[in-house]
Amino acid sequence: MVDISNIKNIAVVGAGVMGYGIAQVALMAGYDVTLVDVKENIVNNGLAKIKEGLKKAQIKGKLEEGVPISNIMSRCITSIDLSSAVKESDFVFEAIVEKLDVKKQVCNLVMENSPPHCIFASNTSTFRITDIAKDSNKPENVIGMHFFLPVVLQCCVEVMKGEKTTDNALDIGVEIGKRLSCLKGKRFSVRIEKESPGFIANRLLMPPIIYLSWIFDIAFEKGIPWEQIDADAEARKLIPMGPCELTDYLGVDTTYNVLKSYEKMFSPDFAPGKVLTDLVLKGYLGRKSGRGFHDWTTGKPKINLNIKAGILNPEMTMAIMLNEGCKLLEDGIVSGYKIIDDVMLAGASMPGPFGPGKRNYEKWSKMLEDFVEISDKKYLKPCNLMKSGGFIKMRR
Repeated sequence: MVDISNIKNIAVVGAGVMGYGIAQVALMAGYDVTLVDVKENIVNNGLAKIKEGLKKAQIKGKLEEGVPISNIMSRCITSIDLSSAVKESDFVFEAIVEKLDVKKQVCNLVMENSPPHCIFASNTSTFRITDIAKDSNKPENVIGMHFFLPVVLQCCVEVMKGEKTTDNALDIGVEIGKRLSCLKGKRFSVRIEKESPGFIANRLLMPPIIYLSWIFDIAFEKGIPWEQIDADAEARKLIPMGPCELTDYLGVDTTYNVLKSYEKMFSPDFAPGKVLTDLVLKGYLGRKSGRGFHDWTTGKPKINLNIKAGILNPEMTMAIMLNEGCKLLEDGIVSGYKIIDDVMLAGASMPGPFGPGKRNYEKWSKMLEDFVEISDKKYLKPCNLMKSGGFIKMRR
């Protein structure tokens, strides 16, 4: 059994936006950190981003008074040799590309070269922890820890076990999550006892894309401009951006890849539609490539919210999320809906579906049944717990 007080050396594999964010909050919490990636320029860029982030935190008064940033940065080293980088690691975060085979390779390599007590925490947003750990020599020490962007601001972290994960490893992951700094306040570290691909937040956020992808294809067939679809959504203020702009912001390929994963794990209904597939094939990946649904070459697109397509119902996304949340309750992933709403608010900065769902579940169930009838997307059929309103008694 590992004592949490003995965990001092943390390695972060992946120096991209998620990785350097995790590394920064670990440094702010007092840990020694090794930032690892495959190329020098990538880790150096990550190091520069950490320093930049610490300066912003200092301006906001979030660093210990009188401690120079140089002192904090002295506890961060970099490496492009994963095997040697984890030789003395007590805890390793993985924040690399969302591809199962690559995550498994990294997990295996870390577990082969790290001390026996080392815990491996994958930041996967879609894959089962059991599958990532399957071929490693210490599957009992593999957990999932899913952060939200930006890591320094979004205080939620979801911590989940795989089939062979020990309770001790899960306990340590939850405690480490609590100790990592967050500029907005205390970090909300959520313990998930039963494995669920996508944890809690992504389990709720991905099914609405079945509906949105269907809308994208309908709009394309009818020649409706993408900004009119965004206007449909933004006019109701239920989500921070319209679906086209948001998909561009997150990465069209990211959405596409997650849908492909969910297609294999959950249902063929998650298969990306024609529009998303075509954008990926053309390399129109959104903000990062300069073009996706919208043109980002000159910065954030200016979207006219006055002209609406009238084919997207933002309320459908809440109905779908309520249905998925009820499935989590039915499957025993969580015991009450309050934790789901808390995760959505703390992690995704949006209200969970259960508050309005208590008033609208009958209407929303009918909406889903009608949509399934016209789209044949059977995954979105309302479950019994939603249709009956039985979830109302399952707050905790």
